[in-house]
Amino acid sequence: KITYTAALVPGEKKDTTLPFPQSYSPEYVEFGWYQWWEKQGFFSPEQHPHAVDKYFSFCIPPPNVTGTLHLGHALTVAIEDALARWRRMQGCKVLWVPGCDHAGIATQSVVERKLMREQGKCRRDYSREEFLKQVWRWKDEKGDEIYHQLRKLGASLDWNRACFTMDPGFSSAVTEAFVRLCDSGLIYRSEALVNWSCALEWTQRSCLAGLFCLFPVISRKWKGEVAVSTTRPETMLGDVAIAVHPDDPRYKDLHGKHCRHPFTERLLPIITDSMVDVTFGTGAVKVTPAHDHTDFLLSQRHSLPRLTGVKRFDARERVITALMERKLFRGKKEHPMSLPICSRSGDVTEPLLKKQWFVRCQEMGRKAVQVSERALNVWLHQVEIMPIDWCISRQLWWGHQIPAYRVTLENSKDTEEQEQWVWGRSAAEARQRAAVKFGVNPDAITLTQDPDVLDTWFSSGLFPFAMLGWPQQTEDLKQFYPNSILETGSDLIFFWVARMVMLGRELTGQLPFKQVLFHSLVRDKYGRKMSKSLGNVIDPLDVISGVSLERLQEKVREGNLDPKESVVAMEAQKKDFPKGIPECGTDALRFALCSYKAQGEDISLSVSHVLSCRHFCNKMWQTVRFTLATLHDASLPTSLNAARWVRHTVQQCERGFQSYELHTVTSALHSFWLHSLCDVYLVNREKQVAVSVLYHCVSISLTLLSPIMPFLTEELWQRLLPYADSDGTSRSLCVQPYPKTSQLEHWCFPKEEADFSLVQEVVRVARLLRAQCQLTKERPDCERTSSFC
Repeated sequence: KITYTAALVPGEKKDTTLPFPQSYSPEYVEFGWYQWWEKQGFFSPEQHPHAVDKYFSFCIPPPNVTGTLHLGHALTVAIEDALARWRRMQGCKVLWVPGCDHAGIATQSVVERKLMREQGKCRRDYSREEFLKQVWRWKDEKGDEIYHQLRKLGASLDWNRACFTMDPGFSSAVTEAFVRLCDSGLIYRSEALVNWSCALEWTQRSCLAGLFCLFPVISRKWKGEVAVSTTRPETMLGDVAIAVHPDDPRYKDLHGKHCRHPFTERLLPIITDSMVDVTFGTGAVKVTPAHDHTDFLLSQRHSLPRLTGVKRFDARERVITALMERKLFRGKKEHPMSLPICSRSGDVTEPLLKKQWFVRCQEMGRKAVQVSERALNVWLHQVEIMPIDWCISRQLWWGHQIPAYRVTLENSKDTEEQEQWVWGRSAAEARQRAAVKFGVNPDAITLTQDPDVLDTWFSSGLFPFAMLGWPQQTEDLKQFYPNSILETGSDLIFFWVARMVMLGRELTGQLPFKQVLFHSLVRDKYGRKMSKSLGNVIDPLDVISGVSLERLQEKVREGNLDPKESVVAMEAQKKDFPKGIPECGTDALRFALCSYKAQGEDISLSVSHVLSCRHFCNKMWQTVRFTLATLHDASLPTSLNAARWVRHTVQQCERGFQSYELHTVTSALHSFWLHSLCDVYLVNREKQVAVSVLYHCVSISLTLLSPIMPFLTEELWQRLLPYADSDGTSRSLCVQPYPKTSQLEHWCFPKEEADFSLVQEVVRVARLLRAQCQLTKERPDCERTSSFC
């Protein structure tokens, strides 16, 4: 294994005058370059040596601070960094902003488990302030891991502008957004059901559940009973009605009648609604608005009350026992149903009726669609058809505490039904607003801030402009907003993209970005979704540096998987990576990811494909090594009037980048390097002009490859730099002008280019024959190989 052994102060430039290693080593090549780029300020829009008055800005989709990057994130980085580097080489002032999301639910879950494991304490054993100190301590220890991965992937981000969604500046932007939306009536407070994790006390698969047939007693003029189907007998104490389908002939005589609740003696109306499934059970279902989302919608349509019951599992046993005692229980049978599971605790989530804050999505969505460009309308349709408003309240401690305050006045008898709320950028502002609203002295007011925090997607939705200093009118905001483009996974259209569009349009008056580029999801080589339980989630650093099977399995054991899932995951690793993952390097990984068509079907990525790209890197290494040897024996290259074929490759790369089809760029460069440069140009090496052709083709193709393979191309370009006709200002390949077709018009010779295909075909056939005949450089024995002589 070849490593760079010379002394190097971090941030200083590597010595490329050292002897050229005989074989390609990713570790040798990648050492030192990133720290030098960063120190030189090449990733900052202010430091570009050849910048023109053009701007290109975008943000990285902020990953959760809790986790580490996987290959799906690596695809995002590979695409976005290629675009950033390409635009930078075009002379644009590029701003690519890094950041992390505070990930409310995920982070709080991780810290709670850590405290329980290490100290035997739960969240409630701390005050809110004490618990948040524990979270910040964990974040400070863990938070830089993702940034380390991004640097290893070569992401040319402007680290001086990195932002975290819980930073003071960003938090101020979140507060400002909430207050403005409340003032405009786009945020309101209302009662609604939340998905409550009983184990974690938070808002959040298929299984078999019992189908219980119950017989409430029918009252009034109709004599008899109705069999009611339910999978949740424990919620009976919250029943407020019985629902049947209006076209169900079995119950046509019961429309508008009442039945008596077997426990509470309440009269329950029998209502008709087309939402009822006539094939489910008996076709008659009980309505419990406080414990079911569908029933909650029914209660809104039919003006039904909402009652809460006792704890679920206690209630289930007590209700079933009571039904049996009263001889109203009519048996049970297995019935498949969808059961909501909290992804953090594994506990069954329960609908819980709570007062919440909501965003009016349909109104904001219509505004965004009206001002959108035609190209955006396809996915903006997702915004326009949002069926319900967006609940932004979360019953957590970690996050942006909602800047809304419940108002209590002196000598008032405030009840939950008559509660009054105000909001403000601070408690002092909220107090002043309350004094004006209720016409009282500010000292006569008691404020209690809502203990809930805002949904993480609310703060993430502000990222394109909050990262630039909004609501302050900063220079960054003036120059780089709206962002030039948004590049992200297609799975985030609703959760993130649509919300950024709505919030950006409402709060800034503009769409937050001019273009949107979606890429497909990364799956494993079998086409399966990446999942820790399947053992196919791969850390990109393991592909870059290589990892043993033993270490892969250690990572599984260090995780939070169920023991049974751990066994499955480790067995899958043994099958797929019996010898671990070989070292492939950053450039090979990036080239492999960019070689797939990003728009369309999901990407089935295999490590073997990345390894083949590493072999391509070695081919490049050996080509430049040969080129340097040729240049040492010859005079400096003369001005070139040959190398016409490379113009076609430049044109292909230009079109590929402009259309964001990076797979056409990688295909063109791979084909040129192997089939034109190595197969043809290296054959003609006797004349001085051939040396010149070789030098220029290698130099230009390295520049073309630089946005996708930054480490290897920088290393090789720096080796060739002493032979360039340079004015002495050249410092790094990453800020050199990207080749343009218009600059190579003097190399346009259509007739010669057409004839050149014959040369290529002759070389191809000659190489094929040599391989078939197993010929070497030794003189063939004509007698022994007479059939070929």
